[in-house]
Amino acid sequence: MLKIAMIGAGSIGFTRRLVMDILAVEAFRDAQFRFMDINEENLTMAANLCRHMIEKNGLPATILATTDQREAIAGADYVFCTARVGGLEAFKHDIEIPLRYGVDQCVGDTLGPGGVFFALRTIPVLLDIARDMRELAPGALLLNYSNPMAMNTWALRRAGGVRTVGLCHGVQHSHSLIAKALGLPKQEVEFTAAGINHQTWFIRVSHEGRDLVPDILGAMEQNTEIAQKEPCRIDVLRRFGYFSTESNGHLSEYLPWYRKRNNEETAKWIYDKVWIGGETGGYLNHCLSRGDEYKENYPKWLSGEMEFIRLGERSEEHGSYILEALETGKVYRGHFNIGNQGLITNLPNGSTIEIPCYVDKNGIQPTFIGDLPLACAATCRASISVQEMAVEAALTGNRTLVKQAVLHDPLTAAVCTTDEVWRMCDDMFEALGPWLPQFNGEGRTWKDIPLPNGGRL
Repeated sequence: MLKIAMIGAGSIGFTRRLVMDILAVEAFRDAQFRFMDINEENLTMAANLCRHMIEKNGLPATILATTDQREAIAGADYVFCTARVGGLEAFKHDIEIPLRYGVDQCVGDTLGPGGVFFALRTIPVLLDIARDMRELAPGALLLNYSNPMAMNTWALRRAGGVRTVGLCHGVQHSHSLIAKALGLPKQEVEFTAAGINHQTWFIRVSHEGRDLVPDILGAMEQNTEIAQKEPCRIDVLRRFGYFSTESNGHLSEYLPWYRKRNNEETAKWIYDKVWIGGETGGYLNHCLSRGDEYKENYPKWLSGEMEFIRLGERSEEHGSYILEALETGKVYRGHFNIGNQGLITNLPNGSTIEIPCYVDKNGIQPTFIGDLPLACAATCRASISVQEMAVEAALTGNRTLVKQAVLHDPLTAAVCTTDEVWRMCDDMFEALGPWLPQFNGEGRTWKDIPLPNGGRL
């Protein structure tokens, strides 16, 4: 019987999805899930909905719901983290304060001022999870879904002392888009993507042995729907020669070229019909507009008025496939976030990269990539410099290093002076202080955790 801790289980939609993905594997149908969240209302709803699905399908799986993280982790085989530290209250500051200084973010969860401060408040929580795992579940694997992925998993490797892997669905979604543009069945389009999270590049795409990389641009330009929805991504493809993961809105905020003027020049790179197309504060607006949607739907799911996820319906999220491969030996190939150790040769060692990995009973085995195309590598390195400074600042409580990280962010650098960056960061420190224990006078910092073999994760 697998024991699976889910930290941040109050993320109702994602928790339900992960649970049913795992229960789609016959060998896991007696799993014990430990749901943990600090939001008791959401925790109760998530637990009751998942129990309802389990009971309807006659499965022996069980769910323990708790607000005690250590109770959830004790003896666990696997720990999932889906927490969003600070919730919407903190998220509003991530978006609204930089916007006052001209930094226009669509999502603000990966890079930019929003992404940096998101990392500063999430990393302490992840390191507390790692501490509890070292004490109570030393053999467990931490599967992190919390953004900003690259910075979070980098900090865990440096100071967590636990096995960890970072998971994102951007590669799978982009694979689907490429296949759609090319007019081919997705399962027949072979590919290798490599880079950093949310800036991973499809460096190899083929069908029955034929190289399709040169065909992607024309296929997307000729598809009216894709051309309308993905103007920024297609322009990057046009300039670089390689297609990048993540949405139009996401990609536009990691680069210095598309969101620096509030006029028609910026508007042509944004698809304003959906939030993910790049609208200002798109994801925050989306979350706020949904309001009490889960509360309203909760009784409908329980009564059967709204259909729940059927047993056997499995998404493309990596989590359940990794568990299946590790436990049963069924080989799985996915693109995960891991530490670079000479795998992408023109990106810094130690940074978080996203590359193909194979999983079986022997563990997670990364593949060797070599050099990325130079333009792709240059864009990734600019982001990695920001990530490195932010991680170091999160671990040491160095405020100046935070400001230097934001100063070097490509989008911020395109619109702000040095004085503006310093003032913006001071404003964010003041607003987000309750979630920044390492900066608020507690003297809480973390050092690298030595491994038994004397090495580092």
